[in-house]
Amino acid sequence: MKFKYISLSFLILVLVAFSSCKKTLENINANPNAAQVAQPDYLLTGAIKTTADTYWGTINNMNSSLLFTQQWAKIQYTDPDRYICTNADFQELWTVGFSKSIVNLNQIIKLGEQQDNLNYKGVALVLRSWVFQLLTDNYGDIPYTQSAKINDFLTPVYDKQKVVYEGLLNDLKDAQALLSPTGKPILGDALFNNNITLWKKFTNALRLRIALRIADREPEVSKQVLADITTEGGSFINSNSETAQLVYLRSPNQNPVSNLFDTRDDYRISKAVTDKLIALSDPRLSIFAAKTQEPTAQTYVGIPNGLLVGDASNLGFSKTSKPGTYFTAPAAPAVIISYAEVLFARAEAAARSLTTENAATLYALAITASLKQYGISDAAIATYLAQPEVQYDDSNFKKSIGNQKWIALFGQGLEAFAEWRRLDYPQLQPAVAGVLNGQLPLRFLYPGTEQSLNGQNYKVAVESQGADVLTTRLWFDVN
Repeated sequence: MKFKYISLSFLILVLVAFSSCKKTLENINANPNAAQVAQPDYLLTGAIKTTADTYWGTINNMNSSLLFTQQWAKIQYTDPDRYICTNADFQELWTVGFSKSIVNLNQIIKLGEQQDNLNYKGVALVLRSWVFQLLTDNYGDIPYTQSAKINDFLTPVYDKQKVVYEGLLNDLKDAQALLSPTGKPILGDALFNNNITLWKKFTNALRLRIALRIADREPEVSKQVLADITTEGGSFINSNSETAQLVYLRSPNQNPVSNLFDTRDDYRISKAVTDKLIALSDPRLSIFAAKTQEPTAQTYVGIPNGLLVGDASNLGFSKTSKPGTYFTAPAAPAVIISYAEVLFARAEAAARSLTTENAATLYALAITASLKQYGISDAAIATYLAQPEVQYDDSNFKKSIGNQKWIALFGQGLEAFAEWRRLDYPQLQPAVAGVLNGQLPLRFLYPGTEQSLNGQNYKVAVESQGADVLTTRLWFDVN
């Protein structure tokens, strides 16, 4: 009994010592000169820039979605333009989205509640919805209800895309109710500089975008979203000055496109978009494309997508057009939702009888807004709109809106990729030397880490959605 008593006493002593040691280590590891609780303004600035960099940067924009939609092409290292990809090539959007953007935005939501600043919570909900939208647009089924809650769900389940989109519409409706221009101000707002009225318009623009994503599947849900916005007395982005975008600065905070062109020269404008702009005498050609360095017959020369390396190089680096300086400038904006996009969406909603607005009028206003976004004159706009090929065709709204929206979304690869899949226009041809048996990509591959770290849920998602390949059609993409 004495031995047992001594052993028990010793065990208690060890546990107390360990607890004291743990507290001591925690105190040692705490920086006395740094805040132990993150400030929402710093988190907000970081979340905006991190997400915009990923959205507008090399991997998800220049090296994939801009190629898939044939706005840009590659004149060197052409494998991505031929759809030669591995799951490692699509990891960044997933990793940054879940482990950085959403984690930080969840923390802002928590801090907004603790500090009784509902505008922080509302803004974070809006941005988080945008991140989730990017993720599901490109991968399909994703963790949503259990995501970024590592203490509760180490291996989160994948929600079906329908569930994600409808959940985001609910989140955005909640955000709209939280945001108040007369509420407490927010700091660190790199998008709208604490203009909560513009945040409310951005919120409705996202609701409109997602409502149309699901319109081919859930038209009644889409119609209810638009009715809710009307009932709330809400408005949308209403001018180019209200466009949701991150305006970059000089290096080291320059636009990711500018940063890439400082050291590389392997991207050109695509022949598909160049030919379309030339055929329409589109005044945006000189903005979207740079003149060839050597004089050429056409001045602006795009290259076909998906050439073999040798065939691409033989076209000549100095005889083909790079993207225009508007997009390669250090301070070029990363556009999230433009005024033109909102007008195209309203035109489509009207064409689908989801609203009572006039589709043709809104379509013309959308083209006008896109042209004015780049400083095109009123006279040139009138000439452009008068062309029969440009005028609205109410017998095929997807063709009219799809073709013009594709042009208007130039540079916004991820959004252009989603809209091209949904509207089926323009009718692009597969890459010249593509490896998908005459097909074009329809999604991103899940990152390889999901197979090793969340294998069971990954397997369930693939069994439900379809093979984890580039050509699997996602739920929203109705053929």
